[in-house]
Amino acid sequence: MEKFDVAIIGAGAAGLFCAGVAGQLGLRVLLLDHAPKVAEKIRISGGGRCNFTNRELDPRQPHKHFLGDNPNFCRSALSRYTPADFIELLQRHAIPFHEKHKGQLFCDRSAQDLIELLLAECAAGGVQRWQPCAVQAVGYSDADPAERYQLQTDRGPVGCRSLVVATGGLSIPKIGASDFGFRLARQFGLDVVELRPALVPLTFDAAAWAPFAELSGLALPVRIATGEKKTKMEFLEDLLFTHRGLSGPAVLQISSYWRPGQPLRLDLHPESALEPLLLEAKARSRKLLANELALHLPSRLADTWTAQQPQWQRPVSDTPDKAIAQLAQGLQRWELTPTGTEGYAKAEVTAGGVDTRQLSSQTMESKQPGLHFIGEVVDVTGWLGGYNFQWAWSSAHACAQALAADRMASA
Repeated sequence: MEKFDVAIIGAGAAGLFCAGVAGQLGLRVLLLDHAPKVAEKIRISGGGRCNFTNRELDPRQPHKHFLGDNPNFCRSALSRYTPADFIELLQRHAIPFHEKHKGQLFCDRSAQDLIELLLAECAAGGVQRWQPCAVQAVGYSDADPAERYQLQTDRGPVGCRSLVVATGGLSIPKIGASDFGFRLARQFGLDVVELRPALVPLTFDAAAWAPFAELSGLALPVRIATGEKKTKMEFLEDLLFTHRGLSGPAVLQISSYWRPGQPLRLDLHPESALEPLLLEAKARSRKLLANELALHLPSRLADTWTAQQPQWQRPVSDTPDKAIAQLAQGLQRWELTPTGTEGYAKAEVTAGGVDTRQLSSQTMESKQPGLHFIGEVVDVTGWLGGYNFQWAWSSAHACAQALAADRMASA
């Protein structure tokens, strides 16, 4: 049996970073992953450039950008390893990056730069990486503190003092996502908050969506909301029409808060009220209403929307005020109820996960001694825009620091 101070299952963002930090703090670290390629989610994210953090993250108010049964759980880790800390790491490795908008930071060249950085950090810490290497079973015994956990792997048995689960969620199964981390949590008596796809496109009944399917590929800025009063969430972002429904940043953001059966409320012209603009046009123009509307919205959308009612298919000067008001209200208070989502295949992250009430916010250790959970497998879900990667870095760093302190205390 090979022996290590810590074994980390999952060579994604959180697992790689935790391994590198722990190794450089003097621990003997084994990093395992069943997938043949390292950090595929990093490689494909952000259009291949990886939106690796967000400058606007406020660790003092995590509820602003994170959700879960207890969004404040992530405050400790986020405040001790911030976006500025990760930016400093990139600068040490001379990796160029840029800010796109709303604080979102991307690699200039490729996400591969970030993967190489994480592998270099692991190499500097003497981390052993077994990949591909699946873990078939995990056992626990307190007979020998140095070997509390026994792993049966494709490369033989492993004994370790501490075990870190960084296996991610169920999102994007084609790159190796699995429920291993959740099964392991349940094996040791830990609760798992209900799992669901998040940051995911929403779909609609095919017949009801038919008039809008031809708008596939059309994008425009909108205000989108769901929920009522205390549960209401609202975003001002770009919307994308698809053959089956809606996507784009606006819908990905709202999808994390949407629940089946809830309607969405959309304002397709959030910068100003349409009704006075169209009434002003009525007083001076002989153009078709659709053509006047196309001065304020994409022409494809104007044509599709006005085609719904005969009274909207006439010159604006001949359109009754009531019909103009009805048109404007429909565009700016469009209410529609999705039938579902595109599922884990298209979801960027998984909401829900290992219940934070059973984890230490300081160390990521569970109530099961020596068993830690970090990254997406935990019930912490960030907004679109680099927040989930920052949670990966921060939770991994907190865990690695705790592992090193525990090792010193036991020496």
